[in-house]
Amino acid sequence: MSGEPVKPRNSDSVSAKAERDGALPPAKTSTSEDVAAFVAKARALSPHAPGAKGRLIFALDATMSRQPTWDMACALQADMFREAGVLGSLDIRLVYYRGFNECRASGWISDSGKLAALMSKIDCRGGDTQIGKVLTEARREAVASGVRAVVFVGDAMEEKVDELCAKAGELGMLKVPVFLFQEGHDAVAEQAFREIARLTGGAWCRSDPGAAAQLRELLRAAAAYAAGGREALLKLSRTASGAAKLIGQMK
Repeated sequence: MSGEPVKPRNSDSVSAKAERDGALPPAKTSTSEDVAAFVAKARALSPHAPGAKGRLIFALDATMSRQPTWDMACALQADMFREAGVLGSLDIRLVYYRGFNECRASGWISDSGKLAALMSKIDCRGGDTQIGKVLTEARREAVASGVRAVVFVGDAMEEKVDELCAKAGELGMLKVPVFLFQEGHDAVAEQAFREIARLTGGAWCRSDPGAAAQLRELLRAAAAYAAGGREALLKLSRTASGAAKLIGQMK
């Protein structure tokens, strides 16, 4: 199905370039001063403070290999909102990549119906992974507006793992965990995803294609953390295996 790609709102644009072609800005080499500056700014925002509105980046690999499970992911995202609604408010920013150097982001969305409508317009297209751009966008938003967590669903990794780990390390300093849900059994992707999870204080889980119930539980758990922090995830883990699986990995 062909549809128009999601474009950032003017007030929430990823960059001027993103307004023109949807590509996220390339990461710049960070000095120790740069890192210290954005960590200080992020802490000042206090995204984990009681009563603060939860913000979660929902990142998706929309390359051709994910076509068989794309519809399932579109349907299950609503469960993240429902779980968060029990614990508090949650805004979600959709980020996806596909095709040749195409990586786009939506504005912040607080309505599950609107997010579902946006996702329904996206079709999968062949191309290489662009996980680095996802991590760069997460870092930028962590400093600009506060992000509690990143959820990533994908099945491959075709980038330089050391570069991804450097970006992940910066998110870890900002206390933004990345929850990576891997489809399939690609060993290279698994190694990279596990390391990104470790560096950010997040978690890696395998989500077998067609295992809708499993992915639903994992997404609910990630949303619980984004909306209510570790305490909310601990509470959910008493009754949900997905939450228990995530918190068992988090440090």
